[in-house]
Amino acid sequence: MQKIQSSYLVDLLSTITARPRLGGRPSDRRSLRELCDLLLTDLGDVQSSQVSRALLAKYSDLTAEEKLAFFEMLARDFDIDAPQLADLATQYAAEKSADTLAKVIACAEPRRQELLRRLNRVSGATADLVAMRLELLAAMRDAPELEVIDFDYLHLFRSWFNQGFLVLRRISWDTPASILEKIIAYEAVHAINSWEELRRRLLPEDRRCYAYFHPAMPDEPLIFVEVALTEGIAGNIQDVLAEDRPALSPEKIDTAVFYSISNCQKGLRGISFGNSLIKQVVEDLKTALPGLTTFVTLSPIPGFRCWAERQLAELPEGAADTAPLARAMAAAEDGEAGAEALRGYVARYLIEEKHPRGGPLDPVARFHLGNGALVHEINLGADLSANGLRQSCGAMVNYLYDPAQIDRNIEGHSASGSVAHTRALASLLKSHAAKTKN
Repeated sequence: MQKIQSSYLVDLLSTITARPRLGGRPSDRRSLRELCDLLLTDLGDVQSSQVSRALLAKYSDLTAEEKLAFFEMLARDFDIDAPQLADLATQYAAEKSADTLAKVIACAEPRRQELLRRLNRVSGATADLVAMRLELLAAMRDAPELEVIDFDYLHLFRSWFNQGFLVLRRISWDTPASILEKIIAYEAVHAINSWEELRRRLLPEDRRCYAYFHPAMPDEPLIFVEVALTEGIAGNIQDVLAEDRPALSPEKIDTAVFYSISNCQKGLRGISFGNSLIKQVVEDLKTALPGLTTFVTLSPIPGFRCWAERQLAELPEGAADTAPLARAMAAAEDGEAGAEALRGYVARYLIEEKHPRGGPLDPVARFHLGNGALVHEINLGADLSANGLRQSCGAMVNYLYDPAQIDRNIEGHSASGSVAHTRALASLLKSHAAKTKN
């Protein structure tokens, strides 16, 4: 979609006035632009709330094209005054006065940030603005110039959704059904296909689920984690989710396995919740179950297969079909002999392959390693679902959170990009390199 011309945008937005609203009162007769300008004036609390509600209601009635026009208007007409900011910055450099600095700071903030703040004052507006940002992200695919607006949403959301405002709640079989339905819908790692399947993940005493909520969105989970309490480290998801699995008695439990972490609100993309969620859940579990000694994940490797296929595509024509990597991938999927060679390739991918912007190439590895975990074990045949085979030829990985090493791992990862891993995996990498150097 080509960028809409400014004059057309103005005309389009100025004509968006009253539209019949089914089941409610008629919408405000003023245009979106008029409501935006009015909201930024010195209104009383009651009138400000009325204008905010009218603006949000009018926005919700817009077509996709009209929403694009609205975002274009925010980018153009509610931006910073760059020439004025430059003049004030020059003045401050010469004067170093507090009064001028205050003017620089005020001028450096786009007017649309204050507009979003005022919209957020009414009940329910936070969820509306999160949904609005999701539509902005969709619009940015065809109009990347709208990214300037996304900076404002991110700036505000990082403040509104900081850890101090988040509420950790355990999700149990007694949690209201409306929230349980959302857990089913938002599960992003291992699909929940029925209420009975959800019951098996929540009801036994050796299973836990925790979610973060925000007071302004009390019925909307932001992120949740599912935990299996086990004896020893789980090496495959089939056993963790088995229908006929007997519940483990508390005295045998020594390990907490984080096997699924799902972000629920796509409109909050770029806001990190996972790090604090894991830390808080670990503390909760340690308090409830003093016998726990080991905290690990059983994680997918979502980028491995794509990386492996790129490696094969770079081989000379005809060589890919007989390459050791291709044979190992096929053997892993079929459960045949020869699959063990795949572990070396997975180790290389997780530990040695880097993203162009730094850190491990794999997104899940970036998250856990950046939070101080180490690569503990690679498990073949660990996820034989269609999704597991498609992503990683069925392989999964355990990341270990060792409290004694977390700070050191974070420091090494931040300073040099090093990936903490076990001696066994170091030996595997060395052997793999020797076998594949030619």
